[in-house]
Amino acid sequence: MDSIDRANELLERYAQLARAELPVDTPVFDAHIHLGNDIDGMVGDRDELLEIQRAYGIARSFVFCLDEPDRRPAFTAANDRTLAYAAAAPGELLPFVRLDLDERPIEEATRCLDLGARGIKLHPRAQRFLPDDPRLEPVFALAAERRVPILIHGGRGLPPIADSLARLLDRHCPPALIVAHAGIVDLAAMARNFAGRAGVFFDTSVWSPLDLLDLYRLVPPEQVVYASDYPYGRQPNSLLMAVRTARAAGFDDSQLRALLHGTAARIADGLEPAAPTSPRGANQLSHPVTFLRIHQYLTMASAMLWLRHTSDTYGVIGLALNACDERSNGHRPQTDQLREVLVVTRDLWELASQVEDETARRRAQRGALRLVHLASVLSVTDAA
Repeated sequence: MDSIDRANELLERYAQLARAELPVDTPVFDAHIHLGNDIDGMVGDRDELLEIQRAYGIARSFVFCLDEPDRRPAFTAANDRTLAYAAAAPGELLPFVRLDLDERPIEEATRCLDLGARGIKLHPRAQRFLPDDPRLEPVFALAAERRVPILIHGGRGLPPIADSLARLLDRHCPPALIVAHAGIVDLAAMARNFAGRAGVFFDTSVWSPLDLLDLYRLVPPEQVVYASDYPYGRQPNSLLMAVRTARAAGFDDSQLRALLHGTAARIADGLEPAAPTSPRGANQLSHPVTFLRIHQYLTMASAMLWLRHTSDTYGVIGLALNACDERSNGHRPQTDQLREVLVVTRDLWELASQVEDETARRRAQRGALRLVHLASVLSVTDAA
């Protein structure tokens, strides 16, 4: 069996584990999905997405386009494709219109909302604006008037945005504002401004489980919605991370069901948000040093793979494997599991350095990245 086959076998085994750890009879709602072709080379394929969603019990999702090569003018062509994808899977894919503030945003938003779009997607990093941009005022006013949610990028690549976003929301309040990527760009200030504020939500589409543990201790569970960020976020990693970190933070079954489905379903159905309670989780994390070492090396490996290094020139996977071999660590079953994942990761990364075909190289690199992320999730949650 070659490394690609072994990787697929491993992912299927953890897919079964992820499905088994979901609360019984709980559907899933994914609040952050991309379809299309990004200028960075990432592809979100509708048929692949529907296959994934049906395999994991994901009943509905909010979908929007990527930063497409034909995004000008006004994301019109890409938004039309999103509407068409959703029309072909009615009830499963709920389309959002993506806007560029430089190119008639109100006209494009109105056009797409009239055609059936269910919300608005804003990406200040990709489209180069900030929440204090006066051109956002009419966008938020339109969302408030049409009673549709807004999802805004809150991840890497931005300066602090929480305070200006709060001021904007005070002036124009749509029925729901979803801050993507757990608001990690400005998490402490996000929590200061929005924790306990009904109608503001944070999605779980982050890379590190540590980010989610920090989010849960700062923001009430009623303000968190599950999201994968497909095609960047993948299964089974995404669901496994969200479920395990929520349980580690002390979510009960009803709160976990709300995170996975109920809260986003209320947004989609135009219902009033549940009243926020109190954040969950501890301010300190006690974790075996072995797993901290492994997580550190995997974070280094993730950055290298994101930057498309064709080989592990720094030997970080080897360092993680050596940490798994500490026989006195007291966690042999867990480190043996990690070792199994990391051996296949190493082999995939080596394969990427050997093949000449660019498509095959990219496939091997992305497979290695998925496994590195899975191992990173396990390194935090197996011992939690």
